[in-house]
Amino acid sequence: MLLELKHIEKKFPLPSGKGEIRVLQDISLEVAQGEALAVVGPSGSGKSTLLNIIGALDKPTSGQVVFAGQNPADLDDAELSRIRNLEIGFVFQLHHLLPQCTVLENVLIPTIPFAAGKDSGDSKELAKKLLKRVGLETHLDYFPAQLSGGELQRAAVVRALINKPKLVLADEPTGSLDRESSENLGQLLVQLNKEEGTTLIVVTHSAELARLMDKTYSLDGGILASGGPPF
Repeated sequence: MLLELKHIEKKFPLPSGKGEIRVLQDISLEVAQGEALAVVGPSGSGKSTLLNIIGALDKPTSGQVVFAGQNPADLDDAELSRIRNLEIGFVFQLHHLLPQCTVLENVLIPTIPFAAGKDSGDSKELAKKLLKRVGLETHLDYFPAQLSGGELQRAAVVRALINKPKLVLADEPTGSLDRESSENLGQLLVQLNKEEGTTLIVVTHSAELARLMDKTYSLDGGILASGGPPF
């Protein structure tokens, strides 16, 4: 297993300061290396919170996360940063590309923090190879403002893959795209999952995207159930 969630709960204090709200309830999950799964559910059901806990961006109130044999709660900030940078790739609904950087430069940004002792030429060649695979080989020197929504998200996917992570987490990656671009991006994510062997977890409202995954889970009222809702 690459990832195990053991009885995860997450609570947030209410704005009034009196009491708290439980967003995730007793969630347990096992994800094998190379699997692709979707988590679906209504807005406010805790999907993004769950993804943030899996990606070590947030900590559970109780329960345990085991990623690649380690519990992120046991690691210091430096080691957590290393894992988030090198072993986990993130794709969000908004691409978060830097407007002042070219496509190639944006893709290479995650390689900078831990570049000491590495050949930067290797990262650049991998970036070019991946950009070619997603149809952006002629757009290396374009700036984000010159790209369509679908092209921006494809570049963001490549950025998530540049350090060859074990796990890619995608939070509503097609939410801001038109239908055709959504379908193309969904197929791309699955293709890269199969070819690269990278584990993929997608949070989505899209039934079409969820159907492309190996497994679907439904999150509603903070409770995770296998199978997802009927589409």
